[in-house]
Amino acid sequence: MSNVTVKVRASSWGRLFDCAYAWEGVHLLGMRKPSGMPALLGTSLHASTAAFDTARSTGSAITTDDAAGVLVDSLHSPKSEVDLSASDMTIRDAERIGLALHTRYCNEVSPRFEFAAVEMETKPLDIDCGNGVTITLTGTLDRSRLVAGSNGGARIVDLKSGGRAVEKGVAITKGHAPQVGTYEILYEHSTGQAITAPAEIIGLKTTGKPEIATGEVAGAKARMIGTADAPGLIELASEMFRAGRFPPNPSSQLCSPKFCARWSRCSYHA
Repeated sequence: MSNVTVKVRASSWGRLFDCAYAWEGVHLLGMRKPSGMPALLGTSLHASTAAFDTARSTGSAITTDDAAGVLVDSLHSPKSEVDLSASDMTIRDAERIGLALHTRYCNEVSPRFEFAAVEMETKPLDIDCGNGVTITLTGTLDRSRLVAGSNGGARIVDLKSGGRAVEKGVAITKGHAPQVGTYEILYEHSTGQAITAPAEIIGLKTTGKPEIATGEVAGAKARMIGTADAPGLIELASEMFRAGRFPPNPSSQLCSPKFCARWSRCSYHA
């Protein structure tokens, strides 16, 4: 592959290095599959908490219940196709869990933050990787906040929901560094403001007893751009794009028809 520009969303880096063959199917070949109810619940929680935080950051009046209406509307009127048979979670389950998490977030978590931006659209960043390959980074920041005592520096705060988003009272941060590292790069590119503090993950657990917890991710940007001792993920990805080869990973935990849009046309899984 030569003289090519590849657009990579911040949220897709994990899948690229988990199974590049599956990533190619979705992001280069346009293969899609309906999402399940847990994914719709995550989307709805992002929407309702964003509505609440946006109002707070602009000084607009809003109540927890007002913003909860966004969650309910999102669950009942999804913007993309949803496969209700993909999980045991019903719409009623999703509404119950989502409202509990939304209420706790608005009343207990959001007031601890001073948000500089909510759902911020960043400027795409073109990175010339040589030999005709350009990677365009794109992404929408879930949260970015001012950090007290850091001379106006910013910190990326990212919401993650799911059945394993919280473990032993701490948000799971493993695997999120590529996404928040890209956010840090894009935030600096878009604002000219340096990131001076570790990223923070807010985990919203959607199975069992609803839980919310936080965890930090330090050095995320360095993992993307590399250090003196190791290349960054952007450089490693550019080699893949340059060769036009996207290796499969039959050992991936997402290697199943439930999660992979390319499953039915893939000859590498067992």
